[in-house]
Amino acid sequence: MKKWLLIGTWLFAVLAVVARPIDAQTPEGKPFGLPFAEPSGPNTWYLGQGYGNTIGSYFQRDTTYRAGQGLHFGIDLAAPCGTPVVAIGDGVVAKVDAFEHGSRPHNLMLQLDAGYAALYGHFVERPKLNVGDRVTQGQVVGLSGDSFGTCHSAPHLHLEIRSPDYLTAYNPITLIEADWDSLALVGAFQRGFERDLDDPRRWQYPDDQPETKFGGPLLNNYRAPWPPDWYRRR
Repeated sequence: MKKWLLIGTWLFAVLAVVARPIDAQTPEGKPFGLPFAEPSGPNTWYLGQGYGNTIGSYFQRDTTYRAGQGLHFGIDLAAPCGTPVVAIGDGVVAKVDAFEHGSRPHNLMLQLDAGYAALYGHFVERPKLNVGDRVTQGQVVGLSGDSFGTCHSAPHLHLEIRSPDYLTAYNPITLIEADWDSLALVGAFQRGFERDLDDPRRWQYPDDQPETKFGGPLLNNYRAPWPPDWYRRR
């Protein structure tokens, strides 16, 4: 009887671990929160494109993403125009509508107390904040928009996490506390990562992507890419 009791207790413990929600298994200690107060869902927002060696950035590595070494140097979170966007951490407003960083029609740069900068892109209107204003994590800092300015072409928030001097971009997935395993399962224009057939396992996971050094050489100018790039001029 005692033996079966021990086996039953062991099975219960195993099942309890397996049955835990994914949120309970996310790693602790990441310094930032998500840029939306509402949970993800079909009526709120979802991950559109991840950071790094995405297929979309690879095919635009000579144009849109050339300054970022051919990488998608932020994350795109699809959301209806006008969705409130919040500060991912405490900090200070550093720039408003700084178009040298792209991400039109409106953008916002925060210097975060944790030692990083955050660029929010494609706001639908100029943020109602001024340089030097202090913000706290969870505070609304703007409204999401559309990179084309139409609110129906590609409505989404583009979010980057950079070094304080803005010269390096880091993978937000490694710095923002969230259930990325679930968020990465869907996406409007998320088609995965470009594969280098000479090194097919490199940079194939959302949390395994290189840092971006703005102005550095292309990192994904592959000799044998997959999917193939048939249209690039050589």
